[in-house]
Amino acid sequence: MYDHIGLKVGNLDASVRFYAAALAPLGYVLCSRDDSGAGLGPKGEPALWLYPHKGPVGAGAHIAFRAPDHTAIRKFHAEGVEAGGRDNGGAGPRADYSPSYFAAFLIDPDGNNVEAVCT
Repeated sequence: MYDHIGLKVGNLDASVRFYAAALAPLGYVLCSRDDSGAGLGPKGEPALWLYPHKGPVGAGAHIAFRAPDHTAIRKFHAEGVEAGGRDNGGAGPRADYSPSYFAAFLIDPDGNNVEAVCT
């Protein structure tokens, strides 16, 4: 459906630390990093790009990453909180979304709502 996503971030180091930790249980790694930005995704396939931005913070985005299982979602949440993210809904079923929906939510260092989900 999409090839990649780019986010403007206020602190590239903090964002790389958060996303590298939170997305590791989902199979993402840091693929590229320099002063102009960083790319994370499956090895050799960056799909999330982080770009430093000095302007005002926007309203925030919602990004959902597909997870392979419930264990990966629990690890996503724990690792993300440890790396500077804020809890926005712990790992668990979300029956109001669908009977098999299982997800966790974090707020990244720039106020974006980041989700890991499997159904």
